[in-house]
Order: sequence, then C-alpha cells, then structure tokens
Amino acid sequence: MKALLVLLLGAALCMDSGSSLKCYSCTAQVSNSNCKMPVNCKDSETCKTDVIGVIGVFNIISKGCASSCEPSYQDLTVGNRNVSCCSNDLCNINAAGSVRCSYGMVAVISASMLWTFLNNRL
Repeated sequence: MKALLVLLLGAALCMDSGSSLKCYSCTAQVSNSNCKMPVNCKDSETCKTDVIGVIGVFNIISKGCASSCEPSYQDLTVGNRNVSCCSNDLCNINAAGSVRCSYGMVAVISASMLWTFLNNRL
C-alpha cells in the first residue's frame, strides 16, 4: 500500500501543472536580438509577431501575447507589414518573415556600385 502511495505521489509531481503559453515580447525594436524576453500569456492568448519593413532598409519588430491574432501581409506605400501568429511555447522567436525584394534597397546598392565604378575611372 505504501509503495502505491509513493508511486502515485511521484506521478503527481511529474505531471505538467498546466502552465500558460510563453511568448517572446518586445515593442518597436529594430533588431530581433532585442526581442528575446519571454513572458507568460493569459489563458486563450496566442503569440503574435508584427514586423513593419520600412523601405526595405530596416524592420520595426513587436512581439507578445495577443487575445486575438490574424496572420496578414500588407504592402504599404513606404514598406510592408507582416503579422504572424503561433501557439507553441516561445514559437515567435523568428521575426524575419518572408524576404521580399525592395526597390529602395536595389536603388541604394545600384547607386553605390555606380559611384564606385565612376570613382575608380577618374
């Protein structure tokens, strides 16, 4: 009988306590490395990542728990906005989203290559 009680106690201690979902959290960061602070979400919340790409030069990243989240992609005049949702512990670690070609970035690279070429000819 004692062995059964010890076994039941051990099984009870090993069971998951039903902890809440954990998500990474940050607000308006330009680097994903600044978005590594884990937080506990409330019941029925999911992890949300919101990445706003500004003219293809840099991203503004916000992460956290959300009571409602709908994945979306918007092409804006000066960039884009990508919202992603997930529901596993610390699943919103990556903020890269999908990599898209930006005309602004192409213009900057082309201008720098042209400047280097013209500078070397003189």
